[in-house]
Amino acid sequence: MFTVNERLHSALAQRGVLPESLAEVCEVDPKTVGRWLGGRVPHARHRFRAARYLRVEESFLWPAPQRRSGRPSGPDGELVGIYQNRASVPRETWLSLLQEAKEQIDVLVFSGTFFAQSNPQVAHMLAERASHGVKVRLCFGDPTGQAVANRGREEGIGDTLSAKIRASLTYYRPLPSTPSCEVRLHDTTLYNSLFRYDDNLLVNPHVFGQPASANPLMHLKWMDSSGWFDNYAQSFEAVWASAHAWKPDQEGNPANGQD
Repeated sequence: MFTVNERLHSALAQRGVLPESLAEVCEVDPKTVGRWLGGRVPHARHRFRAARYLRVEESFLWPAPQRRSGRPSGPDGELVGIYQNRASVPRETWLSLLQEAKEQIDVLVFSGTFFAQSNPQVAHMLAERASHGVKVRLCFGDPTGQAVANRGREEGIGDTLSAKIRASLTYYRPLPSTPSCEVRLHDTTLYNSLFRYDDNLLVNPHVFGQPASANPLMHLKWMDSSGWFDNYAQSFEAVWASAHAWKPDQEGNPANGQD
């Protein structure tokens, strides 16, 4: 049984390369590339050509198998890819992860305005996933909280972050009343924005004084409990437990912005 090659999928998306184009470069049938994406390991000459064309290390796309379990463990096995900044993550990646989620979707942000502005149908899509049994949990910064006020000062934008959160929340007004969907507000220092889709986790670290969108993003895939994935997942649970339910009818007027 083969495991889907998430790293090859990610590399193609990052470079904007179609499977058919990779097939042409490697001089193979497009169906062969489809099998590579499905987890089959190519011949050495094809691995070399594909890695060179996609400008990544061959060992990243096709790591050497582990002797004991047959799959890597720990951070090296979990890391699917790293993006220079959040904006460089292809829109198709966000959409496919959301649409393919089967069990849970967790989002932890301050404002996360980009999440809806880049996909105005996101609330509808989340509700659709919830209707298929997916547990949806969204956690935004409390616009009246101290953590948001501190972050606004650190970024030099004052009360703008609070306004951006209120603007972002307007997209999600239908969700609190939707079965299997919860929206909460937190008042914690946020070290990372987190976007979890089942066993895929996008981690967007925060840098002092910089908007989250300008910082790198890591794509992790759960392998076992010894790696990074569970540490980040546990931090989400800790923030979620201390957050309180969002009540749309108590929100003031929104303002525009992006984070």
